[in-house]
Order: sequence, then structure tokens, then C-alpha cells
Amino acid sequence: MRILAILLVLVVVGVGAWQLMPDAEADAKPIVVGTSDVVTSLDPAGAYDAGSWGVFSNVFQTLTTYQPGSTEPVPDAAEECGFDGDDAKVYVCRLRDGLRFPSGREMTAEDVKFSFERVLKINSEVGPASLFSTLDSVKADGQEVTFTLSSADATFPFKVATGAGAIVDSTVYPAEELRGGTGVDGTGRYRLVSYKEGKEAVLEPNPDYRGAVDDKATPVTLRYFTDSAALDEAWKARSVDVASRELPPETLAGMSPADPDHRVSESDGSSTNNLVLNVRAGAPLADPSVRKALAWMIDREKIAATVLEGTVEPLYSLIPAGFTGHNTSFFDAFPERDPDQARELLRQAGVETPVPISLGFPRVGAREKEAYELKDQLEEDGVFLVKLEGREWSAFQKDYVKGEFDAYTLGWIADYPDPDNFSAALIGSGNGMKNGFSDKRIDELIRQSQSFGDRTRAVRTFEELQTLTAEKVPVIPLWQRKEYTVTSKDVRGGQFLNDGTGVFRLWRLGWL
Repeated sequence: MRILAILLVLVVVGVGAWQLMPDAEADAKPIVVGTSDVVTSLDPAGAYDAGSWGVFSNVFQTLTTYQPGSTEPVPDAAEECGFDGDDAKVYVCRLRDGLRFPSGREMTAEDVKFSFERVLKINSEVGPASLFSTLDSVKADGQEVTFTLSSADATFPFKVATGAGAIVDSTVYPAEELRGGTGVDGTGRYRLVSYKEGKEAVLEPNPDYRGAVDDKATPVTLRYFTDSAALDEAWKARSVDVASRELPPETLAGMSPADPDHRVSESDGSSTNNLVLNVRAGAPLADPSVRKALAWMIDREKIAATVLEGTVEPLYSLIPAGFTGHNTSFFDAFPERDPDQARELLRQAGVETPVPISLGFPRVGAREKEAYELKDQLEEDGVFLVKLEGREWSAFQKDYVKGEFDAYTLGWIADYPDPDNFSAALIGSGNGMKNGFSDKRIDELIRQSQSFGDRTRAVRTFEELQTLTAEKVPVIPLWQRKEYTVTSKDVRGGQFLNDGTGVFRLWRLGWL
């Protein structure tokens, strides 16, 4: 009887303890993540930037995704995917059963077809349609989706795993225009509970999620700050638990991994910054000689050391170090800063100095300080006359697309772990830089590089691409850096948040 009584007490205590434990995901205290990234749109067809895709990674599903530390996509919304045949022109995915949108409606292959087609149909000026330049048609049959490509593209599986491949509810999203408001209907690891533009996004775990992620998610609140200084202030006040993209260079430079009050994680350097040149007819930089003269005026080492406090590395190629095909084409063409070379080029081209140009920059992070340094370098010895034009991110994005600037600094974070993302997206016809550049030989080389299933076989093609880029100079690479994530001592998983694959894994964050 005593044994039975003791067992009964233990059962009652156990039930009470179980009821008190924060086992349900939605009952956990939210982790507050701070960032100076900006969300352009909550509609996957209307945004091609890190801030928007950081939300997409968590609230939408893609057919495939990346596990931490891997560069090979694995099925997520799909049960399986693969090329049909050896020519990399037909890609087939079978959809996972039982995926449900917030309305309770089951996802179908028609939703996948609809999602890809609307990205191309809407073709937003600041959207990701350029990623699907090789997509010819999409067919839905039962749970199977078939993508037919206009040319061989071994990189297509990588692009499917990006924010551009986010699957939306075809009964909710309009087919030919962007969805307004703050509603989001996805099947991702999280659901967007509330959103205040420029302020915060409140995310709670999606209890109906089925896919590649096994991790138990913790509620997250994303807080957006106007600039890195504001994010830094919030971090120091401990009003955020995680700071990602981007703390000021001086703060990062002063952090020690041995400090017990925080944890610092860094990922591979897939983040680059470029000086993009407007080559449209009639623009001051339409003349290749003027663009080359400008390239002779750049001192990357000084920018890296003084403006960015040594938190970046000077970059002399389109493709950053660590990626297949990286070389030093811009160092080979412009080995050191030389105003005399610049002036002589302009004299031979019959261009009077100083050459007046406008230089646009987004008012985020250290970009304004960098713009002033570039102005000083370009104006030395009276070679150029620079008018600085800073904008908040949304206005900056719209203005560079319209060709409002002669040159502008634009950061680029890898959408997928392949050098194609630093060639087709940056210098191909209709590229994401929106600078009006197009070159037949470069487009040929891009298509050639995409045809190799074994990506190491594309090395020579990528090298030729970069050499030709240094000759044409549509963009000037400035620097690359690692992505830093800083967390409080109570938060785990910061090392998985960013890893160069374009996936922002909020679900890997948790309380210790």
C-alpha cells in the first residue's frame, strides 16, 4: 500500500511538473534578433535582398534547402528532386504529401507552378526574376513538378532553394501583381504573427510544418534598426539577444571570443561589396576608358584598413575567395592605385578632367563613411569630381534601378553556394545590379559555366569571365567579409544562422 501511495504521489507530481515545463514551442520566451537589414517586400516575387529573404527563409518553404555546413541542396517541400537525363535541361521534383497552408488547404504541384510563373510574370524591378533566366516552362502533374530549361543549367537546383523559389498559396496571392498588406501564407518553419514595417516581425513556430528541418523551433522576434549604430546601441543595452548584419566595424574589431558575456560566430566570406558603374548610353561611365580610369583610382587596402577596421579583406575579383574560379583579375589589370594612368587614359580618350560623376550609397552600416573615402580617392589630383547621394535603403534601391546614379556601392550576399551567383547575377544581361550592362561573350561564358554538372570543370570559364570583366569594368569589386553573428551567453545556435548558403536559420537559435 505504501509503495502504491508513493507511486501515486510521484505520478501526480510528474503530471504537475509536466504541465509547468515550457514544452510547447509557442509558450517559450521569444529570442529577440536585431538587424539593420531592410525588408523590401513580404511577397517573394517582389524582393531580392537579404532582409526580405531572411524572412522568406523562415515563413515559406522551397522545394529544396541546405543543411548547415552543406553546399548540396536537400529536399524540403519536395520529397525528391533531380535532373531527368544528363543534359541538365529538365528538372523534376515530387512534392511531399500533407503540406498545408495556414488556411488548412493542402499544397499542390499547381501551387509550385503558380509560384515560379508569377515571379517571371510580375518581373518586379527589385524582384528575383533574373535568377530564373533559363526557366522556359513549368508543368504540374499530380504531385510532380517538371521544370524545362531553355539551356543546360546545372545551377538550377541551387536557385530553386533560394527565396525566389518560395512557394505561395495560389488561392491567396494574385497572379500578375504583388500582394499588398502584411499577410503571409507559407508552409515554413515559422508563421508570421505580426509585422510592423521597419520595426519588427513576430514569428512563432508553425505546428503544421513538415520538411527537412527537425529542430524544435523557439519563438523569435526580429527587430529592425535604422543603421548599424542603432543596432550597436541596442546590443550594448542588451535589448536584443542576437545581433546579425551588421554591427559597426569598430564594435566587431573590439570583440573577443574569450569574453564570457557573449558568443561571436563567423561564417565564410560570401558577402562582398562592389562599386557598380552605370554603363547606359549617355552616362559619364558609358565609355570603357572612363571606367578603367576610375578603377585605377581605387585603394581597396585603405578602405579595408581605415573605414572597416580590418573586418574585411580587399577583393580583386568578381568571385570571392573560397569559391571555385576565384582569381585576381582586377589586381592583374590594375595592380596599384595610379592617378597618372587614369589621367593618361582619359587624355587618350579625349575626356576632359575632372570628370563629374554622382556616387550613390545606401545609408546602412559603414557605407556613408566608405562613400566619403571613395570620393577623396577619386577626386585626388583632379581626375574626377564626385557628388555624393545617400539614400535610405528603399529609396536607394528604386533610384539605382532607374539609373539615377553614375556609380553606386552595392553589397552582395550569396543566394546560393556557387560562383554562378557572382557572375550571372552581377554581370549577365538583365543582372541584379541593374546598371544596363550586357555583353554577348560574357553571356556565352555564363551559359557555358552553367552547363557543367561537375562545378570544378567550370574553373577556366569562370577565370575567363573575370578577366573579361576586368577589361569591360561594369563593376569594381571592393572587398569581401565574413558574416558575424553575436549572441548573448544564454543563446545557442548562432553559428548556424548564416553560412553562405543564403538561408537564415532562425529555428537553430534556442535558449541554453
